[in-house]
Amino acid sequence: MIVTTAQLFKHAYGKYAVGAYNINNMEQSLGLFQGHIEAQAPFIIQISKGARKYAGVKMIEAIIRAAEQMYPEAIYAVHLDHGDEKTCYDCIDSGFYSSVMIDASHETFEQNIAITKRVADRAHAKGLSVEAELGKLGGVEEDIKVDEKNAQLTDPVEAKEFVQKSGCDSLAVAIGTSHGAYKFKGQQSLHFDRIEATQKLLPGFPLVMHGSSSVPKDEVLRINAAGGKLDPSACGVNENEFKRASSLGVTKVNIDTDGRLVWTRVHREFFRDDPAGFDFRKPGEVFVQEYAKFIVHKSTKLGSTGQLASLRTALKAK
Repeated sequence: MIVTTAQLFKHAYGKYAVGAYNINNMEQSLGLFQGHIEAQAPFIIQISKGARKYAGVKMIEAIIRAAEQMYPEAIYAVHLDHGDEKTCYDCIDSGFYSSVMIDASHETFEQNIAITKRVADRAHAKGLSVEAELGKLGGVEEDIKVDEKNAQLTDPVEAKEFVQKSGCDSLAVAIGTSHGAYKFKGQQSLHFDRIEATQKLLPGFPLVMHGSSSVPKDEVLRINAAGGKLDPSACGVNENEFKRASSLGVTKVNIDTDGRLVWTRVHREFFRDDPAGFDFRKPGEVFVQEYAKFIVHKSTKLGSTGQLASLRTALKAK
């Protein structure tokens, strides 16, 4: 069942974070739904501009609709990830999305507010929610690239002003995360002082963590053992910090890179072990099961495991 992002956030706020996962194909969708049914957890499907281009808008929407029929117990929202203004309007008018993200974080503070407000006004007229971004995360995600020297943490005072003037419904904040597989060297922790300060100024307002993959070392090492050349010293966000962050208002956590690592590991190992193989369905079947296991694990770390029954009751009571 597709619900609004706002409904998920209302149920989750202060108790757990909703996992948001990007999909590009059938196998990811099947693993995503299967894993969340096993975990009995709600979730957010994220579709990026790149995914819309890769799979085609009609195809990726049809894949999601088919998965919904196969897993009728699932409760989820559909979200545009890192959209520009034009793509946001296209998704708002489509009638398929629960929410959109307008990413104008590369603009000036004033321009970011103005662009976000235009999108929010149009989205709210259709009953959709809008996520915006303030601050700049380092790293690379599709066509977004910010080097470390230009990464900027979100200022809590600016965050309050931004929300009030833009009308956005949730805010992606830069609090120590980074996009992509090449995140940090050594130990990295979230800036909980920034999260706490932001929550005090915006009580009850949903905050979003982008770039929240953990880049598990065992995945990286297995990929490299099967012929990959990933940097073994790279590390991501400590997933054991998710629950503390959720208690401080972080209600949505974006996880993409870790899923890509699972895909890469499964396929590299499969064809390493069966070099004469050419039936792509076999590693696809393995990936669906491994991705589902990955989703169950992440749901536990996010605190969303076992929340479906309570959420379903809350939705019926509305």
